Amino acid sequence: MKFYDVTAPIFEGMPVYKNKPEKQPKLTSVTNDYVTESRIDMDVHTGTHIDAPLHMVKGGETFETISLDRLVGPCKLFDLTHVSDKISKDDIAALDIQENDFVLFKTKNSLEDAFNFEFIYVAEDAARYLADKKIRGVGIDALGIERSQPGHPTHKTLFSAGVIVIEGLRLKEVPEGSYFMVAAPLKLVGTDAAPARVLLFTESL
Repeated sequence: MKFYDVTAPIFEGMPVYKNKPEKQPKLTSVTNDYVTESRIDMDVHTGTHIDAPLHMVKGGETFETISLDRLVGPCKLFDLTHVSDKISKDDIAALDIQENDFVLFKTKNSLEDAFNFEFIYVAEDAARYLADKKIRGVGIDALGIERSQPGHPTHKTLFSAGVIVIEGLRLKEVPEGSYFMVAAPLKLVGTDAAPARVLLFTESL
């Protein structure tokens, strides 16, 4: 069985959303003789992470409401590296996307190591199409599933349909196809997101 680790590494100086200094993780360690203990201070949207509705919906549900069994199971990865600017409905209408699917979009974002302010994102019409399809979740290889959209309609459309959102995947080495996904977030309570380790297996566990 082969698997792909599609999680972004976390380190000081890593790519963060819009290169904002306040979003950089801070790692500190103290050594007393031979005992070293480290601490980390970071945004819950750091690297590969899963959003909760509270992120974009006033009074929205917090992270612990996302059941783990919705994050473990089959998924479909689609290669959209030919797409420029944004993923529109027209870009995905012909894809094999069915009810309860968890879909992952591999774009040009995965080919870049630095943050690109013009990253590929999911447009509102594509989000509506996915919501109408009643998919389980959607993941993308950008640190945001939308880019400079007033009112954040992509997030809100997906959240209103109960669609899970994973951001910050690293899919460069992963070919298009079907996989068994294990997305294991930190077990945070009361937050708007949680960092996650995401693995894609070529066969069911």
